[in-house]
Amino acid sequence: MKRRDFMGRSSCGMGFLLGGAESQAAQTPAQPGTQSSAPPARKKYAIVIEIFEARPDSWCHKKGDRFQYPADWGNLCPWLRGSLNDFVRILEYGGTLPWKYEKTPYEKVIDPNGITTEYVRCPDPTSNLVAKITRTLLPASPVSR
Repeated sequence: MKRRDFMGRSSCGMGFLLGGAESQAAQTPAQPGTQSSAPPARKKYAIVIEIFEARPDSWCHKKGDRFQYPADWGNLCPWLRGSLNDFVRILEYGGTLPWKYEKTPYEKVIDPNGITTEYVRCPDPTSNLVAKITRTLLPASPVSR
């Protein structure tokens, strides 16, 4: 069995996060005599990280601080950046995480055609810091000729 087939069948790949497109494509062999079409253009997103909760005396970030990704990535506390990394990368490539935190202050928006949010807590036990990641779909760029 090829590695790609194993990954797709065993759910080890990230197909479940990306809507299954990669895992389905990996399992569907090309038909003989047909040309494979180019993959669709990758969607572009604006990603903003906002400090949703923080202690008033927090040493690193204050409630309401906002950071653009990737421009302000280096301005985030390394502990928080470590927690955010996987979530930002998933959102950056169009994925979503299935949990919704319904009926909590962290209830998420999941809209693949608009705005999607995610909440991440800093591992520093003294900070009580929670960051909200907001991903917004950008309009498609006109095709240049």
